[in-house]
Amino acid sequence: MTGHQRLSGKVAIITGAASGIGFEASVLFAKEGAQVVCADLNEQGIQKTVEKIASLVGKDKAIAVKTDVSKEEQVKHLVDTAVQTFGI
Repeated sequence: MTGHQRLSGKVAIITGAASGIGFEASVLFAKEGAQVVCADLNEQGIQKTVEKIASLVGKDKAIAVKTDVSKEEQVKHLVDTAVQTFGI
């Protein structure tokens, strides 16, 4: 973890979190103190992202939510899950 924790007390919803920039953003936000909601169609990939975050900053800092962002109902579910889990 960094010494600054610039995102402590914040919640980030990261789409495309299973790989690439979304994965890296998820890890970086968690290192900076945010609680992270990892969203992607690739459920196995977002689980690995959550596991990576847990290994770096501890459990309960990130969750995985399988989401197709082109589907309004799934995006609503994503946000509702974030609110229920982290109390945004």
